[in-house]
Amino acid sequence: MLRATMSRLRTLGWASLVAVIALAGGYALWQHSAKEHNGADRADAATDSPVPVQIATVKKSNFPIYLTGLGTVQGFNTVVVRTRVDGQIDRIVFKEGQLVQSGDLLAHIDPRPFQAALDQAKAKKAQDEANLANANLDLRRYTQLGEFATRQQTDTQRSTVQQLTAQIAADEATISNAQTQLDYTNIRAPIAGVTGFRQVDQGNIVNASTQTGIVTIAQIEPIAVIFTAPEEQLPQIKDALAAGPPKTIAYSTDGKRILSEGTLALINNQVDTTSGTIRLKAIFENKDHVLWPGQSVATRLLVSTRRNAVVAPDDAVKHGTDGLYAYAVNQDNKAELRNIRVGPSIDGQTVIEDGLTPGDHVIVAGQYRVQPGSVVTTTVADSEPSEGKAAGKAH
Repeated sequence: MLRATMSRLRTLGWASLVAVIALAGGYALWQHSAKEHNGADRADAATDSPVPVQIATVKKSNFPIYLTGLGTVQGFNTVVVRTRVDGQIDRIVFKEGQLVQSGDLLAHIDPRPFQAALDQAKAKKAQDEANLANANLDLRRYTQLGEFATRQQTDTQRSTVQQLTAQIAADEATISNAQTQLDYTNIRAPIAGVTGFRQVDQGNIVNASTQTGIVTIAQIEPIAVIFTAPEEQLPQIKDALAAGPPKTIAYSTDGKRILSEGTLALINNQVDTTSGTIRLKAIFENKDHVLWPGQSVATRLLVSTRRNAVVAPDDAVKHGTDGLYAYAVNQDNKAELRNIRVGPSIDGQTVIEDGLTPGDHVIVAGQYRVQPGSVVTTTVADSEPSEGKAAGKAH
């Protein structure tokens, strides 16, 4: 009897345990199913909610085609000022970094030896003029004597007069040379420009034969920029130069600030075969002296202007596995994927060759959440370059 009771209790215990496990498993399965259902509802709600994006309008405008490069500023003319006579510098007139004009006095050399040579040449001329006057009187006397003076005496006296006349001409040349040497003691600026570091101090002896100059002057009004372009662009540059001096813009090296605007003046007469580039020279008026010799600049050379081009912001252009594309927003505020072809790009704007038309609204921010057919809410992008800003950079 006891054994039968124990067997029934054991059977009931196992049955209860199995029931508890079954209930727990069913509850867990119900919870998991509920979570999946709620997640799907949230995903559907997220899919149905509009995606916020920023848009810009595709426009039709004249688009300037620029060739970009890097260049170095150099003085339009650069002169090393040297002495042309030997002597001691007794006065330095200019200041380092001073803007000087052509003919301004820079330094002064002790003039006394040269003044003495000039005075000596003038005295020699006066002496020869006196001898010539006396020789002319003798010639006149011989001529008046007629047959009482031999022909030889007359011819000899006439030759003496001619010799003294030639001597006076030589004296005048000597005086001119001495005056020139004296003038060279005043060292003047041969061109207008900015002086550099002074190479010689007051009191030093300078010689015309030495290569060391007194100072270097660089002309900065106007000033030149030397830059390079790939040889493949040479036909475009030649065509632009044939139509007139093309505009050249000098930027800071980071490309963010316009420094000056000038014109292309020269294409070098040969291509550098080692680098495959051609050197170009542009001239800038540089009235504000913002360009300085030796300065590195970024350059833009205007070679042509595309009339009535279709233009869109760079941010609208995206790269995909099938090429370039952009998202346009239709009248129902739904995103449409457009496959596009593009042309040149500058200042945040790109020429659209195919795929978009003027007036289209393209998404420029928020595309990563957009799929074809997505409903979007739009705001106008404030980062789109205005016409005024584009004019300031791309004319």
